[in-house]
Amino acid sequence: MTAALDIVDLGVRYGAVEAVAGLTMSAAAGAVTAVLGPNGAGKTTTIETAEGYRRRFTGQVRVLGRDPVADHAELRQRVGVMLQAGGVPGAATADQVLTYTAGLYAHPLDLGPLAERLGIDRLGRTPFRRLSGGEQQRVKLALAVVGRPELVFLDEPTAGLDPQARLATWELIRALRTDGVTVILTSHLMLEATELADHVVIVDHGRCVAAGSPAELVAAHSLVGGSGGTARSIRFSAPPGLDLAALLAALPAGAAASESPAGSYLVDGPQGGPALLAALTGWCADHGVDIAGLSVGVPAGYELEQLLLDLTGRAPS
Repeated sequence: MTAALDIVDLGVRYGAVEAVAGLTMSAAAGAVTAVLGPNGAGKTTTIETAEGYRRRFTGQVRVLGRDPVADHAELRQRVGVMLQAGGVPGAATADQVLTYTAGLYAHPLDLGPLAERLGIDRLGRTPFRRLSGGEQQRVKLALAVVGRPELVFLDEPTAGLDPQARLATWELIRALRTDGVTVILTSHLMLEATELADHVVIVDHGRCVAAGSPAELVAAHSLVGGSGGTARSIRFSAPPGLDLAALLAALPAGAAASESPAGSYLVDGPQGGPALLAALTGWCADHGVDIAGLSVGVPAGYELEQLLLDLTGRAPS
């Protein structure tokens, strides 16, 4: 496939600190590429260099075949960027910044459906700085895609989002891929990378230490005797709209729960499968919830997390 992003032997320094040290990676056009790694691995510096916000010291970077610094004006119309922090005037409302940003493009998305899809259509006249962290994330995501970009950079797009908002964001990312948009994202959620990414790049100490599809990486990891574990996931069917917050309060610490599609539930838990299962079924019995199709297994994203830990010795971030 044609590379929408091509990085060869990239080097970036902050004074005496070498943040990126000969990193090589690529992202195929029309695919979702996840860049993963621990804190300080060089992920954000690499992405910011590709966005044209930082200058490289060595190597080559091409975004849609162009230099992100020299051709920044041209790429601005073709590339969407979601920053992890900053970039939005604190006194402006979501409506104001979306309307202004849409006006910078020749054929922007219809703001009404976009705002409704991301759950920001009822934010009204609230200044951006007074929005919750999750609401700010959704506004910044809308700003990144409103111009119909060919390629979009998303820096931890679901950080701080509740389960419903996270699922809506995932559906938007899948829709972008269906429309042929290249998506490059960073994330600390291995489930997110497993669910969305066609290609994963794992970065540590400023270098690419592994790359491939999630399935390829996990399979290779298993062949060389990677570490295992006893984390468990439980899938089951129940009436739509269960109170997931109340359910989580009854589960062991570290558990997560989601509903997608309606009436289909996934509960992921830390080590100790029997305790997780007992807590789940006990809560359902106490609340008169009939469940069906219950199955227990290793949660999606768990193998990828173990791979990252084995390669870097540090937790994902």
